[in-house]
Amino acid sequence: MQERRRFGWLGSLVLISLFGAAAWLLLSGDAAQVNWQSAAGAASRQPTGAAQLVSVEPFPAMQDGEMCEWIPASGSGNLAASFAPQAASASDEGSDAGVNLAPVRVIRDTYPTYSAIALDLNTNEVLLQDENLFGIKVFNRLDNTPPGAAFSEPKRMLVGNNTRLEFNCGLYVDPKTGDVYSVNNDTTDLTTIFPRGAQGNVKPMRELSTPHGTYGIAVDEGAEEMYLTVEHANSIVVYRKMAEGDEKPLRTIAGGNTQMEDPHGIALDTKNQLIFVANHGNVGGRETLGISSRFDPPSITVYPLKGEGNVAALRIIEGSNTRLNWPAAMFIDEERGELYVANDADDSILVFRTTDSGNASPLRVIRGPKTQLKNPTGVFVDFQNNEVWASNMGNHRATVYDRTANGDAAPKRVIRSAPAEKVAMAIGNPGAVGYDSTREEVLVPN
Repeated sequence: MQERRRFGWLGSLVLISLFGAAAWLLLSGDAAQVNWQSAAGAASRQPTGAAQLVSVEPFPAMQDGEMCEWIPASGSGNLAASFAPQAASASDEGSDAGVNLAPVRVIRDTYPTYSAIALDLNTNEVLLQDENLFGIKVFNRLDNTPPGAAFSEPKRMLVGNNTRLEFNCGLYVDPKTGDVYSVNNDTTDLTTIFPRGAQGNVKPMRELSTPHGTYGIAVDEGAEEMYLTVEHANSIVVYRKMAEGDEKPLRTIAGGNTQMEDPHGIALDTKNQLIFVANHGNVGGRETLGISSRFDPPSITVYPLKGEGNVAALRIIEGSNTRLNWPAAMFIDEERGELYVANDADDSILVFRTTDSGNASPLRVIRGPKTQLKNPTGVFVDFQNNEVWASNMGNHRATVYDRTANGDAAPKRVIRSAPAEKVAMAIGNPGAVGYDSTREEVLVPN
């Protein structure tokens, strides 16, 4: 899973009733035996002498006008199904006693957080990847949430177990057909493709098995090739655009000469035959052998479009002047020779020249309290309407600006999917939970 926090309902499961005895039962020694009821059937487990989870409860019904509650169906074979409502039992002094306890409290974010964005200009729609509730929300391009409104309702949604959408972080819309490509990052190892207009709990029309940890997506429409970044392997895999099933990549870019370091966003300059990759700076990922792990400054690396294997980067944009800080999705404006970067940890959108190299300063920076940018991880440039869009993981909203916006520019429009005062919980993929009794704080490493 990503070293980055990934907002998601899964994170809240780990926090369910951590501090209430009603949520967890501690079993040890020979006094107890636990029967764990899984989605596939019951299986006996012997006591370990340590804490064991013996009950998983569904989330309570949504309140206060929240959009929807996603209730996973059992038997679908994906992550959500494994947390479907089910009971466990424990022996109590030799007699079986049912254990099905409600949590004392639940810490979770029940609103969408938007990891990626794309526009379908043929239908005048904006599509937003909801990585928190595992879905895609579709709005009209000109939607604008009034300041006093709780939120804007999407015109349609893709959500549910059949969609296979989980930790979905990359999004691409075919400019001709409107087909929707969604990259799953952490659990299902799939890229799923839906037809234009798909909605509800529907199956993808195609699925492609991809390496674990895919993140960014870009497509060369002329060559009909699809490019995906792979975080943990520090690589790019290139497939036929219409690839499906277990089809293998046409080629792979990986190796020490590439200087890829935890790659996330990717953009193609087909005019100049170049690939741009945004790197967080983590060297020696979990799937990279023989490389000592370290953290370098974030960077943007550039490669030939048809590069393959351990190809050296042509140029690298890196240094304090760049302002790069967890750069995520990118978008190329070939007409003006500009590269837009969603700069996650800096709450900004950066614009570079596509010819920049080294410690280059951005041409423009959209940043400041008026912008409403908060952890932007998606960016899209609408050349038809001269606008630039951002999807924000930190505040449940998408924001749109003039194409040449600079500085602390207020958005032209905002699509907000939660009350204005709601801040994203920033819980996702927690590996552990701790409690600071002095400060009375919950500590969650993501």
